[in-house]
Amino acid sequence: MAVQEVQEVQESQPVRGAGLTTPAPHGTVTAVRAAQELGLRRSEFDLAVQLGRIRTVAAGAGGRRVAREEVDRLRELEATATPLRERLRTAGTTEGAALLQISRTRFTGLARAGYLSPAKFYLNRYRAVVWLYLVEELTDFRARHPELLTGNYPAAMRTLLDTGVDRRARNWRSRRLGQLLARTENPWEQAAIFSSLLEQHELDQVLDDPRESARLAALRSGLVAAEPRSPAGREVVHRLVVADEDDEIRWIRLSLTLSLEEARTRLPLSAPAATAGRSFRARPAAAALRTRLCGRLRTRLRVWMPGPKRRRRTDEAH
Repeated sequence: MAVQEVQEVQESQPVRGAGLTTPAPHGTVTAVRAAQELGLRRSEFDLAVQLGRIRTVAAGAGGRRVAREEVDRLRELEATATPLRERLRTAGTTEGAALLQISRTRFTGLARAGYLSPAKFYLNRYRAVVWLYLVEELTDFRARHPELLTGNYPAAMRTLLDTGVDRRARNWRSRRLGQLLARTENPWEQAAIFSSLLEQHELDQVLDDPRESARLAALRSGLVAAEPRSPAGREVVHRLVVADEDDEIRWIRLSLTLSLEEARTRLPLSAPAATAGRSFRARPAAAALRTRLCGRLRTRLRVWMPGPKRRRRTDEAH
């Protein structure tokens, strides 16, 4: 099995990103072409799309393309702003600890307690999870929280670590969840995204209509672009994707329930898909309801994420 199993598989897949959902007025280009013109490797391009730094448009059958005007906009920004490639740079534990000028043990403690949020991960040859963090976020953390980089841990952080807590997967899920929700206005798709974080027995307690279950299953893409090839690797990724703490599970179930309520009201399954989609976008009442719903979900997401407000290469798994 090759090193970086998840990462390699993901890079071979069509890009799935956040952003626009209407055709670009001046044409579009493929993800590969856009990455080439922006001087990005495919993994960097995928991360930029996930972070919302490159906006994409729907291209049918779940595919995504990039508007020509978006590529032009980003190329113009390169002359006046920090290069996009630099803003996408990631670091593992060793490089991140060196950047913060702390030990690897302290860096891992901050991440496990939820103060540092991973941007992505891969599995090494031993199928151990390697977490990667955005360098710009680590730099910002160093400037805003110098008190956490030296001396004793705060009492609350020490209590968390003494219980064996590890919020890295949870923080990654919350980040990825927000990215996926941002790319769609369709409540069925939003419900499918929430459902991808729950075990089947949890879903069975929310879904009692076989038609709805089938609809969500058809829309569910999961939080990773592709799964590893090996059963053992898929099991590791499954444990990272699925919510595993009681309060997290309750929050996701509530969010799924709210999304289903909106979907049943605004896009009933009996309506033809194309007609339902146009009706949903056209009705002001539906848009207002969605705004209120998303506001509540965003508020719960902020509460759900632990730690202070936030906002490559590594050969070691931690």
